[in-house]
Amino acid sequence: MYSNVKVIAMDLDGTLTQHKTPLSAEQRAVLTKLSEKYKLLMVGAGQVMRIFNQLEQFPIDIIGNYGMQYGTYNAETKTIDIKRDVIAECNKAETEKKVTALREKYGFTEFAGENVEYHPSGCVTFPVLGTKAKQEDKLSFDPDRSKRRKIYDDVVNTFGDYCVFVGGSSSFDMAPKPYNKYYALDLFCKENGYTHDEVVYIGDDYGLGGNDESVYLSDFHYLTIDNYLDFPEVVKVLL
Repeated sequence: MYSNVKVIAMDLDGTLTQHKTPLSAEQRAVLTKLSEKYKLLMVGAGQVMRIFNQLEQFPIDIIGNYGMQYGTYNAETKTIDIKRDVIAECNKAETEKKVTALREKYGFTEFAGENVEYHPSGCVTFPVLGTKAKQEDKLSFDPDRSKRRKIYDDVVNTFGDYCVFVGGSSSFDMAPKPYNKYYALDLFCKENGYTHDEVVYIGDDYGLGGNDESVYLSDFHYLTIDNYLDFPEVVKVLL
C-alpha cells in the first residue's frame, strides 16, 4: 500500500509531541530513521519558527499557519529559510461583532481577557473562555470537544471567509480561506513535483472540526494516531 510513498508529512502536537512540549530523544531517533528513507515534512497550525524550535531544530521542512508559511531547512546554517509568509487582512470590527453574537446566542458572555485573539498572519482565535482564562478552566471546559462540536456548523456559517477548526481545549481557530492542511499539502505537492499517492500523512486531529480533518477526508494516505507516545509503533508500517 505504501510502496510508492516518498514523503511523510505529519502534525506536531498530539502526533509527535505532547502539546507545545519539546521533541523527545526517542521521537527524534524515529524521525532520523524515517529521514533515511523518506522526505519528511511538518504541517502545522502554528508559525514555522515556533514549530522548528519545539522540534529542537530537527532538520525538516515546515509548513506553518495552514500553508500561509513555508520554510525549508538549510543544512549550512542549520536553520530554516522562510520561502513563503502570507499575511492576510482581518476586519477586526466585523470579527468582534460576529464573536459577540455567538457568545450571546450560546451563553458564553462571561470570559477573561479579550473577546478575540488576533495573530500576525491574519489567523484568528475565538477563545470561548477569553484570552486570559485560567489553564485549569480551559482544560476542564470541553475535553471531548462535544460542546464546541454542537455549535461548530454555526461558527463555520458565521465565518464564511475562514476555515474553522475546533482548536486547543476551549477555542475555535480560524485561518482565511483557502488555507487548511489539505490545501497546504496539495500546494506542496504541486510546487515540488509529488503526486498525492506519494505522500502519507500522520495526524491525531482528524475528527469533526479537527485541523487534520481536511487531509483525513481527502485522497492522501493517512495514518491515524490518538496518542503521541504511539508514534514509533504507528510508523513501523513505513519502515
